[in-house]
Amino acid sequence: MAQPAPLDCIVVGAGAAGLTCAIYLARFRRRVIVIDSGASRLLTIPTSHNYPGFAGGIHGGDILQRLRAQAAHYGTNVVTGVAERIERRDDGCFAVASERSRWHARTVVLATGVQDVEPGLPDVRRAVAQGCVRYCPICDGYEAIDKKVAVLGRDTSGLAEALFLNHFTRDVSLFALRGELRMSDEERVRLARSSVRSVPHAVTRLTFDERGAMTVWLDNGRLEHFDMVYAALGTLVNSGLAQTLGARCTDNGELLVDDHQQTSVDGLYAAGDVVAGLNQITVAMGQAAIAATAVHNRLRG
Repeated sequence: MAQPAPLDCIVVGAGAAGLTCAIYLARFRRRVIVIDSGASRLLTIPTSHNYPGFAGGIHGGDILQRLRAQAAHYGTNVVTGVAERIERRDDGCFAVASERSRWHARTVVLATGVQDVEPGLPDVRRAVAQGCVRYCPICDGYEAIDKKVAVLGRDTSGLAEALFLNHFTRDVSLFALRGELRMSDEERVRLARSSVRSVPHAVTRLTFDERGAMTVWLDNGRLEHFDMVYAALGTLVNSGLAQTLGARCTDNGELLVDDHQQTSVDGLYAAGDVVAGLNQITVAMGQAAIAATAVHNRLRG
């Protein structure tokens, strides 16, 4: 039996980058499917205030719903599943497989994103949903203006974030989740030039009330109260599929791409937070537009 013709593109991931890419490709009249694991980081955003066009802010889930509706309007085929394997076939096409299905395409766009590393403390997810625990000072620094803010890091991993937030408020405290903050001489100088307070006690618990007041519990029995808490524990980059094909990436696993969002693997593109750069919704969408246009022009040529 003859094999079906390969798709023009498989988009892995259905967040801001993946769905934007699919919308562009559909409007380019390309045969494309989107593989959606249902784990877009947009779903964890209570309200985004720097997403253009929404002066009062918009819930991340609402952004996702609007993108899904627009993709559906152009007939985009979104399938539910987790892409577990990707291979390069002898004919130059890609094979992408989930637990139950397998697809072939001439190109692939990875929009698999990252996962925020959560503090392993009670109440964190409820606090995130209420906007009391945050992960991105670029997104939410404005909301910290003149507030009392705590930054949770590992060793001094939160120092850069604390200094960034110090631009918005003078009342920033830096905590280590595990033990004493150990800083280099250069880091101590940077800290001394700021109004950031470093606290040499480990955080054992994090609680909040429905009014938004945050309480940080320390291993010496002391409690400290804050308006909001930023978790600066890094991210887990979902770039394993690309790495199995030998795609170049940073030490942290973020994919390195060219000006057309192509990885070091010919025909494999990437967009969004999985790519090295600024993790922002609008950046992800811009990268997706570039990747989709590059894919279209490649196939057209």
